[in-house]
Amino acid sequence: MQSGRGPSAAACLMLEDQLKRMVRGDAKLKHREKRMGFIPKGSDTPFGDFPKEAFAARDENGKKTPRTPRTPPICTPRSPRAPGDDCNVAPPVAGAFLRRAATASEFRRFYDRGDLPIQVHHGGTGNKVLWKVEIDKLDYHHYLPIFCDGLREKEDPYRFLAVQGVYDLLEKGRSKILPIVPQLIIPLKTALNTRDPEVIGTTLKVMQALVTSAEMVGEALVPYYRQLLPVLNIFRSSNNNLGDRIDYGQRKRVCLGDLIEETLQCLEMHGGEGEETFINIKYMVPTYESTVAN
Repeated sequence: MQSGRGPSAAACLMLEDQLKRMVRGDAKLKHREKRMGFIPKGSDTPFGDFPKEAFAARDENGKKTPRTPRTPPICTPRSPRAPGDDCNVAPPVAGAFLRRAATASEFRRFYDRGDLPIQVHHGGTGNKVLWKVEIDKLDYHHYLPIFCDGLREKEDPYRFLAVQGVYDLLEKGRSKILPIVPQLIIPLKTALNTRDPEVIGTTLKVMQALVTSAEMVGEALVPYYRQLLPVLNIFRSSNNNLGDRIDYGQRKRVCLGDLIEETLQCLEMHGGEGEETFINIKYMVPTYESTVAN
């Protein structure tokens, strides 16, 4: 669980975004990701979207391009391949590490509709989450899966509220968390399948907090390893090769390979007694070695 010192996990994500903008000198990083489809687009107005005819065409850099009259496509028969043509065509890229297009989450839909008892408190030392209702009185079967579905958001305030809301719910949940573990599998799997390193790192930290939030939660996750661990097996070797240099950002826990190893160890330690947990992890991540047995 989060410590009381320093900024929260959600605030660290906002600080990291600002740091990337300053280091790269690119203030429109999020805008470009949204045009590429990695961040879902919101509505143009509170009443809906403008018609597509009202927008001007734009190029890859976001600049307007003059409209050209649309011509009907011309269908021509395919010419036969000549004997001298080069037939050595390279195979397509598998794309296992490529980011997937993002879709709007249920958290975004519920928040835009005003159905969530949460809002951002803009304080002098940083933003905080203000709950309109006591957390103990919330229906965890309804709200916790919605907040977990918002973990794949990369745009504030959705990401800030979703990430911090999940940690707050896990901290106060106790015995309410175990019965709804099956409902959290699909949101966690959807967040991991985005193949976005930033989203995967945030989801892994939430999984560690989920396992340690209450008793028997780690054992309840064992039957769902086949849904959660395939992506971890793909990115397990994603480490920073710095040579003889020092990584001064270790405290941020953004190295995906180390974070995956830490998550697998946490799952094994809280997965119950016996070798069943290790066998299930080993089945999905063949290169994993047990830390409990050693």
